[in-house]
Parts: sequence; C-alpha cells; structure tokens
Amino acid sequence: MHVYPVSISLSSFGADLVRQRGQAAFIPLLAACDVARIELREELFTHEDLPSLAVAIQAQGLQCLYSAPLELWLSGNPRFNPELQATLVRANTCGAKWLKVSLGHFTPECDLQGLIDCLAEHDVQLLVENDQTAHGGIIAPFCDFFAGLQALKADIGMTFDVGNWQWQDENAISAAQQLGPYVQYVHFKAVTRNASGKWVATPPGEADLPVWRALLAYMPNAVPRAIEYPLQGDDLLEVTRRQVNTLAHLEPETQHQQREVLSHV
Repeated sequence: MHVYPVSISLSSFGADLVRQRGQAAFIPLLAACDVARIELREELFTHEDLPSLAVAIQAQGLQCLYSAPLELWLSGNPRFNPELQATLVRANTCGAKWLKVSLGHFTPECDLQGLIDCLAEHDVQLLVENDQTAHGGIIAPFCDFFAGLQALKADIGMTFDVGNWQWQDENAISAAQQLGPYVQYVHFKAVTRNASGKWVATPPGEADLPVWRALLAYMPNAVPRAIEYPLQGDDLLEVTRRQVNTLAHLEPETQHQQREVLSHV
C-alpha cells in the first residue's frame, strides 16, 4: 500500500494552545508522527522569530508551507492585494516553499500578468484556497482564475479545502471534477452543525472517508493532503499519529468505486 505525504495545519491543535506554546513547540511532535510538511499559521503568531523557526523546521527534515489570512484579490481592485509582497517575504524567511492565501474577489478583469510578474521575483510558490465566504467559497471564480492562468502558462496551484465548500452549499465532488487538475494541496476536514446551527470542523467519521477517496481520484497522484480538523486529547502524540496514518493510507477511488460513491452523494 502506498504511503502518501501528510501535512498538519497547526490550527488543528487549537488557536489558544498554539498561541500559548508558540508554533515552534509543535515541530518535534510533527516529526515524531512522520509528517512530511508543517503548515504555519500567520494569524497564530505571537512572538516567533521567523529565521529561528526556519532553522528548527529544517533540522527536523520537514517541508514548510506558510498560510496567511490574506485575500489575493480585493473587491473592486483589478490589481493583486498590495500586502502580498510582504507576505511572500515572511513566508520565505520561515523557509516556506509555498504560500497559501484565499482567492478573494477574483473577476476576469483582474490583472493576472501583474501577479505572475510579482511571483517571478520570489522563490515561494503561490497556492489559492477556497474559503468560507460568499465570494471566495464558490466554484465559478476558481474556474475563471485557472482558465486565465492556463492561457498565460503560469504555475499557481490550488489548495482544495474539502469542508469549506459546505459553507456556501457547493458540492465538493463537482468542485473536484472541475478543479482537480489544478490542485496541489488538499485540506481535509469533516464538517457538522453545532448546537447553534453553525458549521464546524470535525475529525472524519466512517461516512466521510469514501467521499474523500472519490475526491482524490480527480486530483494529481500523490497530492499532499493536510489535516485541518481538531487534534485534541490527553495523549496528543497518539491522537496525531492515528489521524496522520488515516490520511497517509487514504487511497483514491477507482472509477468503479467512484460511481458507487457518487450515487450516494
């Protein structure tokens, strides 16, 4: 059985705990769980020293992805977000090879060539993610965005967040069918409504895994998959190892199995 690369978004350990301990404190835990990549969360930084963080990550042999709460395109502005340049520099300082941001308010009038020219000045690859908003959590703008990039032969990938489509009642299978070829990173989380009726992320149940396998079948082979759901418990090492093992051995469905899953979605 193939073992696939797994990443962990540090937000999975809870915002309060990560801010309290600092993101560097979780590096040994990830290494002990055979994680391939750490996903740093800019919104959870407190007093981290970014160059020291880069050294610590490299010492454990981990890849690094930098996640920033930044919308690539702002409403009514055809130019990319002016904060992107500084964010790319911070990502590079952390030793990150990838920067993950939200797509934001993309329209076909947005200046893709200007974005490409900006990225050419940096060694960090950009990944755009579907978020939970009404403008950045729907399928159509991503189709337009990647169609425009294809015409310009630009290497920008997608972070496909499985759970986030639910916020806008978009079908994740349909999203994977249309956007799968562009996916370079997958955020996995199950979602459910809490007592107040809001969607919240949860670890996967048995019913989630067949759908996740069906989604992977539309994406490139061995695409890195990330945990972005709660990792909590008295034995955090054991909890994390168990969930990493689940994703590391999650095989894409065959075409025959896909049809069976799709008939129940």
